[in-house]
Amino acid sequence: MEPGMTEQSVRWGILATGGIAAAFTADLVDLPDAEVVAVASRSEASAKAFAERFGIERAYGEWGALAEDADIDVVYVATPHAAHRAAAGLCLTAGRNVLCEKAFTLNTREAEELVGLAKDHGRFLMEAMWMYCNPLVRRLKALVDDGAIGEVRTVQADFGLAGPFPPSHRLRDPAQGGGALLDLGVYPVSFAHLLLGEPTDVTAKAVLSEEGVDLQTGALLSWDSGALASLHCSLTGGTATIASVTGSLGRIDIPNGFFHPDRFVLHRDGRDPEEFVADPADGPRNSLKHEAREVMRALRAGETQSPLVPLEGTLAVMRTLDAVRDRIGVRYPGETAGIVTPA
Repeated sequence: MEPGMTEQSVRWGILATGGIAAAFTADLVDLPDAEVVAVASRSEASAKAFAERFGIERAYGEWGALAEDADIDVVYVATPHAAHRAAAGLCLTAGRNVLCEKAFTLNTREAEELVGLAKDHGRFLMEAMWMYCNPLVRRLKALVDDGAIGEVRTVQADFGLAGPFPPSHRLRDPAQGGGALLDLGVYPVSFAHLLLGEPTDVTAKAVLSEEGVDLQTGALLSWDSGALASLHCSLTGGTATIASVTGSLGRIDIPNGFFHPDRFVLHRDGRDPEEFVADPADGPRNSLKHEAREVMRALRAGETQSPLVPLEGTLAVMRTLDAVRDRIGVRYPGETAGIVTPA
């Protein structure tokens, strides 16, 4: 257990004040064993407004003060992903534990640097892939792992937003890691990884914007087992956000919101379909509390990573995202050797 931490309370710092930071903080303040003690932004006014909104004691107008605040057990990094390496790295170097939003970083090189910093400083580090902590997604994975549908043959998943997003929007800005892939495509890719691990081959096609980011991308991942994953992400159309996993003995369909489902249907050969429904006691389907609880559980247990969102899995997802970007020709400012592709 971290020094100063008690069984009753884990003290959080929030780094950034955008929409996802607000959503996460709103869920945190509802947890009896979580205490949000500080928030930081590059704008002091923004930090103070956020602190007032959520009743947070301390507001910092720069990241360094938050990173150096010894009263914080763990920092939630909620900046756009282009800033994750700098923000999370600052906190880890200062001795803070970190939960970092996804996409974890811009590329594998940056992700490896953060993992190295966490190991060097003996700190906890986890990607905020809330899908992996969702109880119903965990139930689905357990069924697949137990052979409920036999050997996995195909995975299909999509995530698209209707837009349109103007060129000034962060999703169109290469300097902020814009494009559909890192913001939305990380979910289908992570879903495929959850069930099949890292692919052995990646192919992809995309439609690029004038700024050079992907407006929509389709990827086909393959494994030595013969399994395939067909994945799609888009900033040009609102997709159904459905997923399906087909095996040699049946399939599982998630009819909507696959990364935070309220139900899924198991079809086993020769049997009637079985519907699995989210437990109302687990809260709203869009709750971020599950990942917060997992972070706090791991910190109390003295763990430096979560078995639900292991760091090697995060690195593997980043390698796949790099491979997709390599195939579609998307580079971000300052990247040279940052793209790492499967051998």
